Amino acid sequence: MLYLAIVSLIWAFSFGLIGSALVGVDPYFVATLRLGCATLLFLPLLRTKGIGRNDCLRLVAYGAIQFGLMYVCYIKAFQYIPSHLVALFAVLTPVYVVLIHDARQRRFTPRYLLAALLSVLGAAIIKAKGAPSGDIWIGFGLMQLAGLAFAYGQVAYRDWKRQHSSIKDRDCFALLYIGGTLCALAFSLVFTDWTELEVNASQWKALLYLGCIASGLGFFLWNKGAARSNPGTLAAFNNAVVPLAVLSSLFVFGEITNSSTDTLVRLALGAALIAGAVIIGQQKATAH
Repeated sequence: MLYLAIVSLIWAFSFGLIGSALVGVDPYFVATLRLGCATLLFLPLLRTKGIGRNDCLRLVAYGAIQFGLMYVCYIKAFQYIPSHLVALFAVLTPVYVVLIHDARQRRFTPRYLLAALLSVLGAAIIKAKGAPSGDIWIGFGLMQLAGLAFAYGQVAYRDWKRQHSSIKDRDCFALLYIGGTLCALAFSLVFTDWTELEVNASQWKALLYLGCIASGLGFFLWNKGAARSNPGTLAAFNNAVVPLAVLSSLFVFGEITNSSTDTLVRLALGAALIAGAVIIGQQKATAH
């Protein structure tokens, strides 16, 4: 749980940072650069000895889905909806985590689903807003694709790692980043307009932070924690970042200017529900 909690704190600032500092920067370029930085960070640690060729390809594929496809959809969504709605539309990710896990195991675990739904309810209470107009459904669809990709990748890596417990996370994690980078690069080569691409000094700083810390260190610690957590806890922590992101928006980036009593009450209630979901997910099931 410690790894998941640390990453939740790191990622809480990413929503507002992307929505403010990277406005106008091509999303496919952003995704490729972030994952490229993460790859360079972990490439010196790569040790493929003891990992078969098929497993190497499998990890590359997991990374392409969890990191590459997820980032392409996630960062593209910022072109259609503001960062607080990006956070809102990510609340279904824990449900995807639970359902994908149970589908892979060919079973149904009500307790895990309860933890996921409770965390969704908590996040929904925090982010309850009137339905906006415009490109909301495009943004919503992109975030659901991102959620499905991220959920599948972390569950798949968790299952693989438990079958290969002798292999250290740091020895193989560069393979996932390579897969993510190649996937994002493929989109960028097709859709990025390189003649119109402009990145200023402050945006380069934001990209380096997001690539090395939020992506590089963040995803590593997240999947490391995922491999040591049960699906219920993992699902709940997928939404634990939401109240932290709201606090960041309220007091750091100033995107949400309404800090009324109603806003703070919803934040407290939602955070309590998400904390309860983490507790429920952490409890050992009698069947395991």
